[in-house]
Amino acid sequence: MGHLLVINPNTTTTVSALLQQHVQAELSPALKVHTVTARFGATYIASEASYAVAQHAVLDAWAATLARDGRPDAVLIGCFGDPGLFALREAAGVPVGGLAEAAFAAAAQHGRFAVVTGGERWRPMLERLALALGHGDALAGIHTVAPSGAELAADPIGAQALLAEACHEAVSRFKAQAIILGGAGLAGLAAGIAPGLPVPLVDSVVAGARWAIEGGRMDAGPRADTLDGSWQGLSWELEALAGRQSDS
Repeated sequence: MGHLLVINPNTTTTVSALLQQHVQAELSPALKVHTVTARFGATYIASEASYAVAQHAVLDAWAATLARDGRPDAVLIGCFGDPGLFALREAAGVPVGGLAEAAFAAAAQHGRFAVVTGGERWRPMLERLALALGHGDALAGIHTVAPSGAELAADPIGAQALLAEACHEAVSRFKAQAIILGGAGLAGLAAGIAPGLPVPLVDSVVAGARWAIEGGRMDAGPRADTLDGSWQGLSWELEALAGRQSDS
């Protein structure tokens, strides 16, 4: 793999900058990381509605990047929740991964795991995703803290103390054998928490980057650069993908 596209499904460019920094830091300098920000949607995904819009925004960001820059070798969805994962995997024709999927797989290697993240509304959304990805039995529980990921990212010193306490609580409460610190905005905080934790701590952004190292060798499936169906009112880039399907 030579070129990884990272899609930030929210509209906050500082989150995109965090993703670019931490994903690239995990990869060889020879592997190019290009992070793009959603062109519309929520500044932070924290509800079912914002998640639904983010799924559209991910597809739109893929189509816009494809039209402007050509095909990457793999795509990483830079949100702990992986909006648009299944839809983009169907349409892209290159390997597609997400922060949650990668983190679930990494944590499950240690046994049953718990998730620590920001925002109470994420609990049912992540439980549903874990089931869809085949990790329902391995997920011991989800511990959310009151501040959103955006609020945590804005105060990294305070966030580290709060999240460290939450990680310890999750180990005790859920008897977890590993903990996931989930959230693009929390990238890098796990390094300061992990030494004091009695079980392995998985940084979701690091897990996503490590997936990308193998991502270029994964089977992407038979489809490539198409969007099934007849559409109206989409961006011209998305409609162009639909046009490729109708012309084929």
